[in-house]
Amino acid sequence: MNARTDFSVLAVPELSFATIGSGISVPYVECGTGEPVVFVHGSLCDFRYWDAQTAALSEHFRCISVSLSHYWPANEACIQGEFGWQTHVAELAEFIEAIDLAPVHLVGHSRGGCVAFHVAREYPRLVKTLTLADPGGPLHVEGMAEAALPPATNVLRARVAELIESQQIDAGLELFVDSVSAPGTWRRSPLAFRTMAIDNADTLPKQLRDPLPAYSRDTARDVKCRTLLIDGQKSPRMFRNNVEKLAEWIDYAERQTVAGASHGMNVSNAGAFNRLVRAFVSA
Repeated sequence: MNARTDFSVLAVPELSFATIGSGISVPYVECGTGEPVVFVHGSLCDFRYWDAQTAALSEHFRCISVSLSHYWPANEACIQGEFGWQTHVAELAEFIEAIDLAPVHLVGHSRGGCVAFHVAREYPRLVKTLTLADPGGPLHVEGMAEAALPPATNVLRARVAELIESQQIDAGLELFVDSVSAPGTWRRSPLAFRTMAIDNADTLPKQLRDPLPAYSRDTARDVKCRTLLIDGQKSPRMFRNNVEKLAEWIDYAERQTVAGASHGMNVSNAGAFNRLVRAFVSA
């Protein structure tokens, strides 16, 4: 599988490891003081994905960005157990408890949005506010067949897994990233993002074989905290549909759209995204 970046030669500020109840070690970075804001990354990412948020928002909040198990800089202490969204929900809750942060302002993007959503549902005492940016996963609407991703999406993702497992890393990442954002996104991506995605490429086949649960009116009703739903104006329809329905279904929810942005709106339009998060968390 792909060679990961040598973590030991990189200067990562405020790098810490928290040992949680299940025994694994969770890597995280933090900066700033004030109310805690915890950032949860999505596919192919890790704590580095939120650099533009932690740098700016740490002027107002204590910003903590985690790497979920199996993601960079994973070592033996970070990858015990199976890869899966349910595992990540449990470990994120344990992480919040382990460093005595609760209740936190929880921010999740894409697959990390799904993880954050279920932490808010299952561990309400740990979450003060919830921000979901283009939350990933299928959508269940009453009267429709069982929720699932479109067949064409599943075919594409099977091809992505095949490419990565056959060491065609760049081709696999290009196919996946462009499918969740827009054609040409991978080739236009900054070096930092491409490096991070390559470091995490071996998690993608595992993820694609671990389908996310569907959002529904009933599951959304379990979220009792104030919630901000953010989508990009140019995000794929699947994400915008999720944001639209969750904003309707969650009792204390509001929706914002980042103009001109696609799926990676917190990176490409960091200023606008940060203003939304700051205003919401401060309210």
